[in-house]
Amino acid sequence: MSHADQTQTSLPAKSKPVSLRSPGTLIFERMVHRFLRDSNIEVGGENPWDITVTDRRFYRRFALKGSLGLGEAYMDGWWHCEQLDELFYRLLSGCGRCGKISRVPNMLSKVHAKIVNRQSRTRAYIVGERHYDVGNELYQLMLDPYMAYTCAYWEHSSTLDDAQKAKLDLVCRKIGLREGDTVLDVGCGWGSFARYAAEHYGAKVTGITISKEQLALARERCDGLPVDLHLCDYREFRGSFDHVVSLGMMEHVGVKNYRTYMEKIHDCLRPGGLALIQVIGSPASMCATDPWLDRYIFPNSMLPSVKQIGDAIDGVFHMEDWHSFGHDYDRTLMAWHQNFEEAWEQLRDRYDERFHRMWRYYLLLCAGIFRARRAQLWQLVLAKGGVAGGYKAVR
Repeated sequence: MSHADQTQTSLPAKSKPVSLRSPGTLIFERMVHRFLRDSNIEVGGENPWDITVTDRRFYRRFALKGSLGLGEAYMDGWWHCEQLDELFYRLLSGCGRCGKISRVPNMLSKVHAKIVNRQSRTRAYIVGERHYDVGNELYQLMLDPYMAYTCAYWEHSSTLDDAQKAKLDLVCRKIGLREGDTVLDVGCGWGSFARYAAEHYGAKVTGITISKEQLALARERCDGLPVDLHLCDYREFRGSFDHVVSLGMMEHVGVKNYRTYMEKIHDCLRPGGLALIQVIGSPASMCATDPWLDRYIFPNSMLPSVKQIGDAIDGVFHMEDWHSFGHDYDRTLMAWHQNFEEAWEQLRDRYDERFHRMWRYYLLLCAGIFRARRAQLWQLVLAKGGVAGGYKAVR
């Protein structure tokens, strides 16, 4: 089965047409119009963040299903917007009520997350199969040459390639990486950090991922380097290393497992070693994610808060440094979106137009989230036993 076929079969069937004269439809239309106007967004307006509705079933779907319905209606082509990123920025920063038009899907997600460990060992590989295994060619065309699929560091860079190399180098400098050091890379992706650390610092890197496609390409890209990569859940791994790095992995761990995750990193770290965790963070403690992102992009994902991270490391690690640069993720996502759109002609034979709209929606929704500061990006430096004489922050 092709990736396009897989995408089609995983998406819900389209809703049946609703009579345009239905009183209920008119009520939903008024609700949505009022809701959008609270964020200075008009239906049929002239601003690039205004929306154009092409199928009036959109109103019912959005009113009843909230953010999930909004995304599904866009995938089905029921509405359009010239600048989705600006639309989401206004929805999220203007009134912060994007999910409140319909609380039911959000509440169901929260209740389910409270009851079930959605990131258990048996469920850990789901996100790998449904997101990271969607096709290596897509990611090769969208990402930088090192294939880093986490926030770039734009402090002194003007291109995505340079900004991602700057981020990888920042990580190496923060942990004081030296030639011959051993590093465990938890959630190694396509081997971006492993390759960079081995090439530029002479490190020996062991990486683990839950994606078969990532593993195959990462091994190819790191061939000839002192890099050892495995298909493995973090709870199943054993070893001892000078340093542990985990970039963009904690978002898949879940609140029920944060403590286990930190304890596993602690167990794999030698006395005196440093661990660095890069993670997208939430400004408030939550136990579930946006319903649309959960269903179509990152199943079972969850963003930790400062409090949740603090509870997880309490009595386990010494916190040496906490660096926040979430504004850089907006720029990173916009760069990925530009690459994706420019590469679409090379990808259209493998993916259908609904996938195209889904992926565009994903990238620009996330850009709007970071632009509105509804999500953060943190790098944490953690020490096993604390750094003698104190840790000097690196930027």
